[in-house]
Amino acid sequence: MPKIYYDGDADLDILKDKTIAIIGYGIQGRGQALCLRDSGCKVVISELEGTPNFNKAQEDGFAPLPAEEAARQADVIQILTQDHVQAKVYKEAIKPNLKKGKALCFSHGFNIHFKQIKPPKKVDVFMVAPKGPGALVRKMYEEGKGVPCLVAVFQDATGNALKVALSYAKALGATKAGVIETTFKEETETDLFGEQTVLCGGVTELIKAGFDTLVEAGYQPEIAYFEVLHELKLITDLIQAEGIAGMRRRVSNTACYGDLTRGKRIITGKTRKEMKKILKEIQKGKFAREWIKENEEGRLNFNRLLKEGDEHPIEQVGKNLRQMMPWMK
Repeated sequence: MPKIYYDGDADLDILKDKTIAIIGYGIQGRGQALCLRDSGCKVVISELEGTPNFNKAQEDGFAPLPAEEAARQADVIQILTQDHVQAKVYKEAIKPNLKKGKALCFSHGFNIHFKQIKPPKKVDVFMVAPKGPGALVRKMYEEGKGVPCLVAVFQDATGNALKVALSYAKALGATKAGVIETTFKEETETDLFGEQTVLCGGVTELIKAGFDTLVEAGYQPEIAYFEVLHELKLITDLIQAEGIAGMRRRVSNTACYGDLTRGKRIITGKTRKEMKKILKEIQKGKFAREWIKENEEGRLNFNRLLKEGDEHPIEQVGKNLRQMMPWMK
């Protein structure tokens, strides 16, 4: 069983005299910043001037600073920009302002694990990763609850890195739900694997394959859309709330029998073999090197593939059908 921490394991007073910088006021940055502030922490924000996130931070009562100034003022620096820009922000704005005893915080381990950010030995480096979007983190906090978090320590320069990390997690409300101990390696590799083989890559290709199969067999695209995409939310909501076993007992017996007898014909031994191959690519850093190079070279392949996906017939069908569903907005 993993080590799980709760309210009694964390002390908010550890952050009482510390300034926390949130670098990047996106969905996760906003959610964390507001919870930290309401927990009594001193929070400074860094966001690019003139952007919607900059304006949102001002609306929320913050006075956004340049990243270098926020890093200079802070004792704990939480980097919540997108993965592909974190190393640049770190090198240009954060690294020159790191002093002995400060702490770097992350909510995803990509840049540390794949050595895009190499922190000096004099600072703590830890992760507090909510297992939910920032808006949900905020909503649960306001309701007196919490979203489960992962916590990991990469570097313990002060001897107190875990205590600071747990205090940070408590300030988000996470210790009410439970904070699971992990490592930067485990969080990064499992996160990438899940995105590529199931949550994004696996699901989107499965949806398009189902849609294409039905349309090529002569069925109406609109009917195909409903059956392979629209109704997916019903199933994933059931799985999230009740587990796979619970979902099977809440759909029709016909659907359940189809699941039990046909699922393995879709996810075959060959599929599982390819999943293991993708995991090896992640573990060996092949995917990370490819993604870093893609950004360095202007994202030509990324943009081409994104455009090709946008042009799939399911996108136009879905766009039209969603006009019939005002609740989607």
